[in-house]
Amino acid sequence: MDKLTNNSKPRSWKQYGLVILRIIIGWHFLYEGLIKLVTPGWSAQNYLLNSHSFMSAFFHALASNQTVMEIVDFLNIWGLILIGLGLFLGVFARIAVYAGIVLLSFYYLAYPPFNGYNYGIALEGSYLVVDKTFIEMVVLIVLSLFPQTLNIGLQNLFLKIKPYLQKISFPKKRKKHIPVATEIPVPNGRRNMIKNLTFLPFAGVFTWSYIKAKKDSEIDAISGGTIMLKRSSLNEIEGEIPMGVLAKGRPPVSRLIMGTNHLSGTAHARDLKYASSLFKAYNTNKKVLETYLLAEETGINLFYATPLLEQYKKMYGSKIQTWRNVSPTQKDIYGPVDQAIDMGVDYIFIQGAACDRRAYEGDIEVVAKCIEYIQQQGYPAGLGAHTIQAMNMAMISCQHAGVEPDFYYKTMHHDKYWSAHPRENRKPFLWSANISEDHNEFHDNMWCLFPEETIEFVQKVKKPVVGFKVLAGGAIVPEEGFQWAFDNGADFIEVGMFDFQIVQNVIQTIKSVEKAQNRNRPWYG
Repeated sequence: MDKLTNNSKPRSWKQYGLVILRIIIGWHFLYEGLIKLVTPGWSAQNYLLNSHSFMSAFFHALASNQTVMEIVDFLNIWGLILIGLGLFLGVFARIAVYAGIVLLSFYYLAYPPFNGYNYGIALEGSYLVVDKTFIEMVVLIVLSLFPQTLNIGLQNLFLKIKPYLQKISFPKKRKKHIPVATEIPVPNGRRNMIKNLTFLPFAGVFTWSYIKAKKDSEIDAISGGTIMLKRSSLNEIEGEIPMGVLAKGRPPVSRLIMGTNHLSGTAHARDLKYASSLFKAYNTNKKVLETYLLAEETGINLFYATPLLEQYKKMYGSKIQTWRNVSPTQKDIYGPVDQAIDMGVDYIFIQGAACDRRAYEGDIEVVAKCIEYIQQQGYPAGLGAHTIQAMNMAMISCQHAGVEPDFYYKTMHHDKYWSAHPRENRKPFLWSANISEDHNEFHDNMWCLFPEETIEFVQKVKKPVVGFKVLAGGAIVPEEGFQWAFDNGADFIEVGMFDFQIVQNVIQTIKSVEKAQNRNRPWYG
């Protein structure tokens, strides 16, 4: 049986295996370093600030000093690149191995894969002690036990050729004409030469793949090195975001809920045709993930469920709550509910436009049946609508069926903005299906056409109310919209936010809730 020790040379095929393993690890280090180098404005500051481990105080201290952070960023980027090159090419690979072990140990301690410690960094699943970083660190430790395989590459090739290069001379007189090349025999045979050049095909593939990836797509959206949370802005928030209970027996929910229209590219922009395309261009998958992370860091903990959000929750070990709306029809009352449940949501509510349509088409009883089915499956059910007429009809239908929603979801905004639909032209049941090209008619510019009737409805219900469209699609500033909604009875508000708006909206929510403490309607939830 073969024995591999520090003093014995492993057989050739085993050497090849260890060398290839070393090159692969070097590939990963090199790629991570280059990605950070070419990402504009990349810094490890957010990575360190988001650490929640038992050593988080140390990492936070590093991140709190800008001068120290510049040093840390430099060492991190170039450490990864040089370690990667050393392992990849076989140049000072022994030093690279030990440096790699130290660097990986810092990564591991910053986000140890223990329950509750790994929040704030992209993951590829849930782990127990052993994760990708730990495995890579162990591989480097194993490689360090076989120093004979570490410098197989350029360094070893140079050392073997060096004596022959030193023999090359150009004497003034030569008795015979002997080509210089014949004086430099291939050291230790062709097999040794090939072994030292093992990295060459890998280098070709790496270069081709890197150039192609940079040309065809943006940097990997889930790379820990490219998700950049501007966490320093969180310091502007004084106090914590207000919380409430949306449904009995459920965990508290932030009174500011994350909207989703703008993230998917849906823009209520009146006659600005380019707005939806602009939203989509800005909110790439990478940007949406950064938005989710920033929103959760501020304390917002209820989001609309999407496949990308489910990916985010797995990546970050997130425990945020999710909800989803459903659009029941006479032909399919329960199917949409089953689909929402399959996504693993925490709350389900009737889509506003769906309730409007059911009322408009005369089959409002579908809404009550759907709410009853949601509750039978063990989920809190919300009744949503845009028009106050549809909401009142749905509420009466629920009462007749002996069904009571767990919460209400209603458009709530005032009408004191320039593009609001003129009062004299407002009619019941004006909603998205009634958009007109006539300037005097309804055209995607108002979602709560009868604010006084909405306030009257909200004042009489004794369940939590979520106000949405509180900014009228961007026509009302948060200082006005938030305050109006909370003052007039909303217990929660759902607001679509770009990443650069989140912190200020959280600050405004804290202020608005505080100012609304003496409102007429009691707080529910």
